[in-house]
Amino acid sequence: MKWNPLPRLACPDVVRLDGDVPVLIGSRCRHCGEIYFPASKGCTRCCATEMESHPIGSEGTLWSWTIQGFQPKAPYNGGESEQDFEPYGVGYVEMPGGVKVESRLTIADPERLVIGMPLTLTLLPYRKVAGEEPVFTYAFAPVEPDADVAPTA
Repeated sequence: MKWNPLPRLACPDVVRLDGDVPVLIGSRCRHCGEIYFPASKGCTRCCATEMESHPIGSEGTLWSWTIQGFQPKAPYNGGESEQDFEPYGVGYVEMPGGVKVESRLTIADPERLVIGMPLTLTLLPYRKVAGEEPVFTYAFAPVEPDADVAPTA
């Protein structure tokens, strides 16, 4: 997807755009190499405080998931009314370095969510306020929407 102009992000400190590709940003301990998402100011592994920005990536695999069936409370709600709320998928996505990221998923159909399926990072409108441009957040989508879905009977 082409992002022109760049979208307004709900969490600009955890995601950046490399061209048109969103990439999650965490931190890495300069002493022991432990990686964190979101970024941390200190290392729980070795207690060092010398941390550096570190790209987490834009692709991973679905480790666990659920469907968010109720409207979140502020500040996590997207501004929709109770009548407009639609359930959405939430999952833990394991990134190539082993870090597990909690994220929205672009699909909420339990028949299409399979542990281990490849996912790619995307941006989706999160908060919509009348008269303002939408605010985007990161989410993970199936790499190939139906490629790794178990057949249904």
